[in-house]
Amino acid sequence: MTRANYQQINGIALAYIGDAVWEVFVREHLLELGLTKPNKLQHTATHYVSAKAQAFLIDQMEQADKLSEEEWTFFKKGRNAKSHTSAKNTAVMTYRISTGFEALFGYLYTSEQDERLQELAHWCIETVEANKGK
Repeated sequence: MTRANYQQINGIALAYIGDAVWEVFVREHLLELGLTKPNKLQHTATHYVSAKAQAFLIDQMEQADKLSEEEWTFFKKGRNAKSHTSAKNTAVMTYRISTGFEALFGYLYTSEQDERLQELAHWCIETVEANKGK
C-alpha cells in the first residue's frame, strides 16, 4: 500500500495522522510492559501522548539535536497550522508545539521513513520514562 503524498497534506492533517501513529507506538510499548487492563492502559498512555509531554519531547529533541532540517520543517508546518479546535487543558503555545510534534510523526509515516519513525518513537518513549516524576 502506498501512503499519501506528505507534501500535499496540510499541517493539521499530518498532525492527525501523527497523533494516531504516536499513540500506536505508545500503546504497543505499554502492552509489552504488561499493561493490559483498559483503564490502566488509557491512564498511563496519557503521560506519553499529552500536549505537555509532546512539547517536552520537542524541547528534548532540540537539546539533543535529534532532528534534521527537513524534520524541523514539518514540525513547523504542524505548529504553525491553523487549528479549528482550541487548547483545553494547556497553554496555547504548548498545544501548538504538540501539534508540530504530531505533524512530525505524520510526515515520517507518510514519507515512509519507517526506520526513522521507529528510532524516534523509541527515543521519545525512553525520554518520557527517564523523566517520569520530574
